[in-house]
Amino acid sequence: MKKIHNTNNAPAPVGPYNQAIEYNGVLYCSGQIALDPSTGELITDTIENETHQVMKNIKAILDNAGTNFENIIKCSVFVSDMGNYARINAVYATYFNEDTAPARELVEVANLPKYVNVEISVVAAI
Repeated sequence: MKKIHNTNNAPAPVGPYNQAIEYNGVLYCSGQIALDPSTGELITDTIENETHQVMKNIKAILDNAGTNFENIIKCSVFVSDMGNYARINAVYATYFNEDTAPARELVEVANLPKYVNVEISVVAAI
């Protein structure tokens, strides 16, 4: 049976989806962008701050579901400019260590919601 997870500590869904779905001990998180859930404002002053806000939103969803970054199995990272790869990766790396880092792909796309620079979705064990 699937369980829906939504928290006020991450941006509210703006369409027919939920922040995360738990199914058979696995949490499937929708893509997160750098919306500050307390203000509704995008954090895009630097790619580093934008990436940190994305990761904070992911953390809020993981916390709500009773899991954490160490239990992430897979990340999908979408960027608007591969030229930001190193800067995004430097921030991303602070949330994982080599022993617990998940599988990942990072791809450049033409556009992202609200024309942000980075969006990340995760799959995690509960």
